[in-house]
Amino acid sequence: MSELQLGVDFGLTNTDVALVKGGELIGNWTLHAAGPARPELLRRALEQSGTRPQAIATTGGLHRALPDTLAGIPVHKIGEAQALGRGGLALAGLDAALVVSAGTGSAMIAARGEEARHVTGSAVGGGTLLGLSKLLLGIADPTELAALAEKGDTGGVDSTLTDVIGGGIGHLPASATAVNFGRVLALSEAPKREDIAAGLVTLVAQVIGMISLNAVKAAGLEHIAIVGHLTDLKPIRAAFERVWQFYQVEPKPVIPERAGWATAFGAALEAMSNEQ
Repeated sequence: MSELQLGVDFGLTNTDVALVKGGELIGNWTLHAAGPARPELLRRALEQSGTRPQAIATTGGLHRALPDTLAGIPVHKIGEAQALGRGGLALAGLDAALVVSAGTGSAMIAARGEEARHVTGSAVGGGTLLGLSKLLLGIADPTELAALAEKGDTGGVDSTLTDVIGGGIGHLPASATAVNFGRVLALSEAPKREDIAAGLVTLVAQVIGMISLNAVKAAGLEHIAIVGHLTDLKPIRAAFERVWQFYQVEPKPVIPERAGWATAFGAALEAMSNEQ
């Protein structure tokens, strides 16, 4: 019988849980409770699994302060970079890649097989998106913000290359963003709420996307895999696609299915490897 593992990632916004059997992700869910790690939250994850795994693998905020066992089950403590790199590669089906965690903030890991190294990151992420959304729109729910952004036009708030230099430059089209929220300075009245939402999504996705393109070259890697719950939002994925299109990126970065559970999945995989 294949060994059953529970992977738990304590994030700044959510706690993600992955149920892994024989190296395959067979179940995943999110506890809508932020880290840092604490025994009662780990116990909730175990209870909701409805199983008794051979081991629990933990990562994320203050997970090393957890006890070494829970209900008689060993608790393994896995470094976040290692968990992220391992899980990102497994979900994307790649042997090596820059694994980008687009979560509350953004971390970028050079992952090659079982090796993972933090190379860079950004304080811009989902927390930035929701923080600015709450400040400017009074919206702190990501689903509500995404729905509003899909109705908006970034041209209502962003300056384009046409506005700044009269047309495109190099391989960038005239419609490419020149200044995020630059158009607001010239407006005589407040922009539409949906345009502000679209502009916020574009701002966050462009920052993460552009840093990723530079980081993958610096790390000497070919592929980019983007994981994390920010990718759950359709307009974020669309904004990433525009970055790849404008910069003619090949091979195109991958956003795998169940991307939000990559780190929890990777923690379980790493724990299994350590036991062998």
